[in-house]
Amino acid sequence: MSHSDAHYLSMDLLRFTTAGSVDDGKSTLIGRLLYDSKAIFEDQLDAIERATEQRGEEHLNLSLLTDGLRAEREQGITIDVAYRYFATPKRKFIIADTPGHIQYTRNMVTGASTANLAIILIDARKGVIEQTCRHSFIASLLRIPHIVVCVNKMDLVDFKEEVFNTIVAQYTEFASRLEVADIKFIPISALHGDNVVDKSEKMPWYKGSPLLYTLETVYIGSDANHIDPRFPVQTVIRPNTDDHHDFRGFAGRVAGGVFKVGDEVLALPSGFTSKIKSLHGPDGETSEVFSPMSIAMTLTDEIDISRGGMIVKPNNQPQISQDVEAMLCWFSPNKLNPNGKYILRHTTREVKCAIKAVRYKMNINTLHKVEGDTEIGMNDIGRVQIRTASPLFFDAYKRNRNTGSLILVDEQTNATVGAAMII
Repeated sequence: MSHSDAHYLSMDLLRFTTAGSVDDGKSTLIGRLLYDSKAIFEDQLDAIERATEQRGEEHLNLSLLTDGLRAEREQGITIDVAYRYFATPKRKFIIADTPGHIQYTRNMVTGASTANLAIILIDARKGVIEQTCRHSFIASLLRIPHIVVCVNKMDLVDFKEEVFNTIVAQYTEFASRLEVADIKFIPISALHGDNVVDKSEKMPWYKGSPLLYTLETVYIGSDANHIDPRFPVQTVIRPNTDDHHDFRGFAGRVAGGVFKVGDEVLALPSGFTSKIKSLHGPDGETSEVFSPMSIAMTLTDEIDISRGGMIVKPNNQPQISQDVEAMLCWFSPNKLNPNGKYILRHTTREVKCAIKAVRYKMNINTLHKVEGDTEIGMNDIGRVQIRTASPLFFDAYKRNRNTGSLILVDEQTNATVGAAMII
């Protein structure tokens, strides 16, 4: 395998979501990105195909994309989000394309929940509209670290700089109320390809990069939490074969921080401690693992851990409580039942829960709290207090999106009825 093939296989993956209203050119933009980047990539494809053959695989390895969806399908989660995949020589991309209407808030939350970046499209003729504010609020609620505001249809306003500057000012004023660390603005025409993949000659006043270059180079290394070690156990591996008679490994995906062989660890809920004996990653045994790797871990002591338990470090533990405050987005056509019992899924843990209180509902368009109206229906977002039958091990969503998020499932129908971000 040559150096460039190895580079391709280890390239980082940027997940981004696109949000726009019906006719502000979202599909044109996605089409333009897919089409123009494919042209750049044709010569690179040969290299991947060679690498794939050398690894003895039949097809291009697109399993990255389907694995996550399969698990969700098996749980009966059916929310329409189209995932599209493309790559350039610098990076691989997964686009979660979500509908923009108000009645699709739940789809947007679903599609954007794992995104590193959100593209928010604004029609240059219309400026910042209600939809823009709603999409931006959801992006900030989901703690998407990077927002790229594309002011589209610049061809219809004669590529004028002052139109662009006015919209930038409008958006910046509005966004000051949101918590988003990194916002970039790009004037584009998706239809004609201006500033999408190539720099536009029609807007010499714009000194920044085109969209694709921005997507390829935005720094996402710091988005994952590498500070708080969290390993929710998905399954216990006991092969019981002659070769591996005593092997007892814990498998799952690292949800935060770094674990090294020899580290002292603490198992929740039992509170027992042990040391890491070995770590097995996707490429075999390794000395350290970090999020979001899928791994197996063995410990030096026989301690009792099962699915839903969490391995952490003694000096860095999550919050442990049966009471959780969270921002909840409601997915179900049936309203939230304040006395209803729901199943709560959090990392690999599943517990029964009840909604103890609805504190307030958000007006998603004005971002004001609606006090006194505590009825939560489909696509509403509100702050709730949840009481669980046994303790959860969690962090605030803004610290860790993996250990800070949860979903609610209806006991009778097994349908996913809500998703929440822990405060």
